[in-house]
Amino acid sequence: MSQDDASTQLPEHVQENRRHWDERAPEWVASGERAWQQDEPTWGEWGVPNADIPILPDEMTGLDAIELGCGTGYVSAWMHRRGARVVAIDNSQAQLATAQRLAAEHGADITWVHGNAETVDWPDHSFDFAVSEYGAAIWCEPRAWLTEAARLLRPGGRLVFLGNSPIASICIPSNGAQVDRTLHRSYFELGTFDWRHVEIEPGGIEFNLPLSGWFALFRELGFVVDDYREPRPPTATDEVRFGVAQRWARDFPSEQVFWLTLS
Repeated sequence: MSQDDASTQLPEHVQENRRHWDERAPEWVASGERAWQQDEPTWGEWGVPNADIPILPDEMTGLDAIELGCGTGYVSAWMHRRGARVVAIDNSQAQLATAQRLAAEHGADITWVHGNAETVDWPDHSFDFAVSEYGAAIWCEPRAWLTEAARLLRPGGRLVFLGNSPIASICIPSNGAQVDRTLHRSYFELGTFDWRHVEIEPGGIEFNLPLSGWFALFRELGFVVDDYREPRPPTATDEVRFGVAQRWARDFPSEQVFWLTLS
C-alpha cells in the first residue's frame, strides 16, 4: 500500500531520508534476514535481549500494533508472532521491498505502507501499541511524529521507542567521525542533524532533543512516561558499531528507550 504523498509535497528531510534509505537498502538485507530468523527480539546497537529491555510485551494477542519506520520489518515480524495485528510504515520503498519479500517467505500477514510516519493515512485511535526502533525515533521531526503517534493510539495505548542518546549526539564530531569524549555542540540546542555533506559516511537528516525537550513534548501531547532506560553493552572492547565504540558506550549512554502511555 502506498500513501498519497507525492515527493514534491514532502518536507525536505523526508525527501532526503527517502533517497538515502532507498540507496542504502541493499546494505541492510542480510541483517534483516538474520533478524527475521530470530525467535527472540534483540535491540539497538548492542543487541540487548528483550528480557533485559522489554520493548515488546511477551503476549500481544488481539492488539492492533503499528511500527513507525519499519525498515526491513523484523520488529513487525516479532509483534506478529506475539499475536498482534500489525501495520508497518516506512519511508523507503526499497526497504519495504525487502520486508515484503521476507514476510512472504515467513508467512507473516502484515500490512505494509509506503509513506511518511509523520502523516499516516490511518484513522484516529486505530492502535493499542506503537513502536519505533530508530525509524521515526530519529529520522522524523519529533513534534510531528509524536503528534501523529498520539493521534493513532487509543486512550491507554502504549508507545515505546529507541533512538540515539542526546549524550551521544553532542559527542559526534562535525566531520561525522565516531563519537569521542569531546562535547562538539550545545546540549540545549539539539534538534536537527544534517549529515549530507560531512566528510565521513555522509548520511541523511536526523533529529534528537535534550531530555527536557522530550519530556516537554510528552506532557503536551498527553503521554505519561512509564520507564526510561539507557542500554549498555555487556563488555568494553574497541569494537565500533554505527560510529560508537563499545568501550565508549560502557562509560556514556549511546542509546535511550522511552516507554509511554497515552492518557
